[in-house]
Amino acid sequence: MAKSGFQTLLEALQQSGMDTSGVGGAASGPDAEGPASGGPTVGGGRGDNTVHVDFNEVLDSVKAPKSKGALILLALLALIVLAGCYWWFHPPISINSVDTWTFVVAVALVVVIFIFLASKMKSSGKGGAAQGGSGMKPKTFKKLLLIPGIIVVLGVLGGLFSLAIIPGNAEKYANVLQTDTLEFAQDIQEANYSEIPVIDRDSAILLGNREMGSIPEYVSQFEVSDLYSQINYQGTPVRVSPLAYADLFKWFTNREAGLPAYALVNMTTQDAEIVRLGDSPIHYSTSEPLVRNIDRHVQLKYPFYMFDEKSFEIDEDGHAWWICPVQKYTIGLFGGVTIDRVVLCDATTGECQDLSVEECPQWVDRVFPAELLLQQYNWYGSYNNGWLNSFLGQEGVVRTTPGTNGTAGYNYIAKDDDVWVYTGVTSATADNSIIGFVLVNQRTQESHFYSVSGATEESAMSSAEGQVQNLRYVATFPLLINVANQPTYFMALKDGAGLVKKFAMVDIQRYQNVAVGDTVADTQKSYEALLATNGVDTSAGGSIDTLNASGVIRTIAQAVLEGNSHFYVTLEGDEAIYDFALPGLLGIVSYRVGDVITFTFLEGVGTNPVYALVGPDGEEQTASGEAATDTIGQPDEPVVEELAA
Repeated sequence: MAKSGFQTLLEALQQSGMDTSGVGGAASGPDAEGPASGGPTVGGGRGDNTVHVDFNEVLDSVKAPKSKGALILLALLALIVLAGCYWWFHPPISINSVDTWTFVVAVALVVVIFIFLASKMKSSGKGGAAQGGSGMKPKTFKKLLLIPGIIVVLGVLGGLFSLAIIPGNAEKYANVLQTDTLEFAQDIQEANYSEIPVIDRDSAILLGNREMGSIPEYVSQFEVSDLYSQINYQGTPVRVSPLAYADLFKWFTNREAGLPAYALVNMTTQDAEIVRLGDSPIHYSTSEPLVRNIDRHVQLKYPFYMFDEKSFEIDEDGHAWWICPVQKYTIGLFGGVTIDRVVLCDATTGECQDLSVEECPQWVDRVFPAELLLQQYNWYGSYNNGWLNSFLGQEGVVRTTPGTNGTAGYNYIAKDDDVWVYTGVTSATADNSIIGFVLVNQRTQESHFYSVSGATEESAMSSAEGQVQNLRYVATFPLLINVANQPTYFMALKDGAGLVKKFAMVDIQRYQNVAVGDTVADTQKSYEALLATNGVDTSAGGSIDTLNASGVIRTIAQAVLEGNSHFYVTLEGDEAIYDFALPGLLGIVSYRVGDVITFTFLEGVGTNPVYALVGPDGEEQTASGEAATDTIGQPDEPVVEELAA
């Protein structure tokens, strides 16, 4: 009968001097019985080449050190390995850290194994092996293994008591972020187009990397880090990112000099530059692998702190800093995370300042990470009416709008010299409309909600892309701005290479109102005209500059655009086309070719949207359908000379 591969292996082991008598089946021939020790058996059946394992024999087979010196050496080696692991992984020493619990379990296992080996050595030293002893018994070893098991159970219990289902926890989650409800037009000032970020993070990365390529002495040694934090720098929204060592060899050759510069991209002008640091290079960064690694440096300096997402910033003098928020857990062991302190680390010297959130200087913009703020608002949206309501009745349950392509849906707004996180708020059913939006200050955690119904950001992006569908441009995630007291989405339209080609403005409440332009100024003009001719009262905003015209109607034609009726009028001696939108300017239906007409309009692209129509009795009717008692004065330029009827 041919031997199996397993039998051949056992015979080879026997020839090498190994005792294979504890292995059943093939170890002693085809008729061999299983092990007589009564140990646990894997598999079954007689003569089936199944391996039989005796736990006692496994423990007895472990060779212990033969002397106390070897045991001490082993203990020192274990301590060095543990210390090295702590230095390399630097978990925070905190009961709220999952990393800490994992590290403690690993240490407990090492200690149990060391005690077991010490027991084996003691038994061997007393002749225990000759007397048939084996030091520590399996039962004792199993009891010691309960220690790491108990630690795991305690950690799991701490996690369970952090859940919102525990009585009282839902209310705590809902109160982590306090949000005030404000009026949009009163709290959000009209857009200053010189301060609006017109590009997104991806475009900033392209511009920064392109600028880096223009510096030959840098590009071979360094690359720009992908951090690109958005901050307010000297009143302007910018993104900044430090240089990083191109690889480990480049770090070794440049580590003494440090990183010589950082990238700065102006989000409004799209200008990028590599700012040289001169005598203050960056020595502490994420690209440092050893002692000056910023994560390791700060964590070992403050071992009991749990740090959240760190960000790179510059102060008003352009000096580089690392902003390191300190987490605080307020519910159970692992729930209700927030930020109560912040460590500022000088990127040049490594010196640190430990401050409370209230003590944080004004130039710091990113104390609270954006995604943490979104999570905190979602806790409020889910649990403000209790845990049971969060998934059964869902009365008043809201959440922040999702983003696109798996990314979170938010953007940044510059307001009061701070950076605020913006996101829409939608119902729990996640439909295609919002019930409002929320702004949260990244430095102070101040939170404002504005009740505005309208389209989600994704719907607005699709609407803007539809205006240029022949060009296949892709919209960036929109910003929220105030145009004539109307909440408006502003976004860039990029081509396949990621370059900004056009801009778009979308009315949040009427997202079919979309204006697209090659520049921000052109987009603004088209959008304001669009608002005025589609029933939106823009007079309160004070940003609409109207012109007056009067003359004899040369032609008049009607058309329907997107379900709305429009009358297009030309005047004698004037080549411009004037757009009268219904139902606001319903009075236009009473006019015919040859009639004298007087109105105010806005300059537009292609056509001039009419803002108000003056009737024969001198009463002015605006595009919003409201009547005004004041009449217009003398016509401004361009003026059409009135002809006799």
